Amino acid sequence: MQTGDGLTATAARPTDQTPDPEATLTALVRDRPGLAERYAAELLGARAAVLARLWGALAREPLPGVRRRAVHDGQLTVTLVDGRRVLGPAAPSAPFAVPPPGLALHVDGVRHEDPARFLVAVRLPGADPVAADRLAVELANSVANLALARAATPAPTGGPATLPRLARAPSDAGRGAALARLEQCVVDGHPLHPCCRTRVGMSVAEVLDYAPEHRRPVDVALFRVPAGRWLGDGPPLLAVHPWQRAHVLDAYPWLRPAGVVLPARPLMSLRTLAPLTGGAHVKTAVNVQMTSAVRTVSPAAVRNGPAVSALLARLARDLPGLAVLREMGAGAVVVDGEPSRSLAHLWREAPRLVPGEVALPLAALAAPSPTDGRPLAVEAVRWAGGNPVAFFAAIARAALPPALTMLHRGVALEAHGQNTLLVLRAGRPTRVLYRDLGGVRISRTRLRAHGVDAPPLRGDLPTDDPRELRAKLLAAVGVGLGEQVAVLAREFGVPTETLWAQAAAAARKAYADLPATAAGDARALFDDQLPIKATTAMRLAADPLHDVWAALPNPLAGLR
Repeated sequence: MQTGDGLTATAARPTDQTPDPEATLTALVRDRPGLAERYAAELLGARAAVLARLWGALAREPLPGVRRRAVHDGQLTVTLVDGRRVLGPAAPSAPFAVPPPGLALHVDGVRHEDPARFLVAVRLPGADPVAADRLAVELANSVANLALARAATPAPTGGPATLPRLARAPSDAGRGAALARLEQCVVDGHPLHPCCRTRVGMSVAEVLDYAPEHRRPVDVALFRVPAGRWLGDGPPLLAVHPWQRAHVLDAYPWLRPAGVVLPARPLMSLRTLAPLTGGAHVKTAVNVQMTSAVRTVSPAAVRNGPAVSALLARLARDLPGLAVLREMGAGAVVVDGEPSRSLAHLWREAPRLVPGEVALPLAALAAPSPTDGRPLAVEAVRWAGGNPVAFFAAIARAALPPALTMLHRGVALEAHGQNTLLVLRAGRPTRVLYRDLGGVRISRTRLRAHGVDAPPLRGDLPTDDPRELRAKLLAAVGVGLGEQVAVLAREFGVPTETLWAQAAAAARKAYADLPATAAGDARALFDDQLPIKATTAMRLAADPLHDVWAALPNPLAGLR
């Protein structure tokens, strides 16, 4: 399957480079005994975190073999079509729940704390056995890497709060370093996906060297591409991630080092890197499965990037609260007459900030602060004056109106917590920056209604299906804002209804400024149910990159 975002549908094969929790511990005992002790202590919580995400999927996703679900006295019972029952506490199945260490589920009375062994035991009737076995390997790898990430997280430093301190960076390079450091605070990965920390194909040593949560710089090397073998913008120089150099480049001896190495910091996605000296970020191809896909760069992404960037920048020109981080250049090596998705890159504009501003992914607000270990959202609220409701209202005002306006104009942004950067000034959210164009969906019909012609689009970006357009945006917004609601409610004791009312107010204001033709989008936003991507069902499907949707009760329902 060719996608617009450079993902590969075929999963990386489990190998001896795909450690499970026990293999990871063995490697650490041999090579890093100090870290091994901390890792062993984190395993119980890591198993619970991944198991809770998997339990959430059983609670809401269209998984094969599930007949019904019922909650009684705080217990969730999932009944399978063969009559077997899976029981566990209902609370950890809720999105963004923080499960207790030692969380256990029962399959016909047998207790399970390990998510991979639980999946094997539950044997979902009707699930493809190959896909189920593959997912069990991925879950084990996710547990191992999550425990490793938590074990390697430095103890809180105390002292000045992190966000105000980073906002005092005196230069563009310093502000870029601040963004990278904040991205690297996201230890737990995707908040709902049980494969939140999967790195299938990387050894323990490679995860420690390259994963952003381990905070080590990496060297991006440029390679010269022979004449006639380059598709893309700019000179024929391929930016190569060090994992790719070690594992893939031996098959292409005609790619020669250009003598240029860029030390860089890995961002949340691991394969996207910010040079230490500042300037544009580079998205590299890495043939490693992370969450749901192998993170290569497709020919569609290479061809789409600059043109789609120009389109989005044009559509957002009159939206002062939104800036699109453009993909300024892209390229791929031509192998056997076709651009290779394993030998490709994208260069993306870095955020432009002024002194006193700090940018961070929306998801990072839920991550632990290096200063005190509490969510960075707590720091931001205190910095902004101490009112969590006002802080969330400012997030909603910054994020929702431009995204809803872009949808009306014809572009559904995949505005989740990784793609949406929030700019803070004195702690107050002032605007958003959107990055990563592969997940957007674009309606040529809607664009034409606004007098705009779409450029040629490859892959799965183009669609005129209003349900697909709305689902793409609303699912991402629901996760991005929903995680903030959960964190602020937990940390400050604010009722979730109070916070969602602020989001509803921001949306109502946006739709009041849009013409009547946006009414269908508005109805979807305030509908009884909110779409959410069914990530576990996708992992069990024949095509793991084809979107599968579930639904949650919509906290905005009735607030229109």
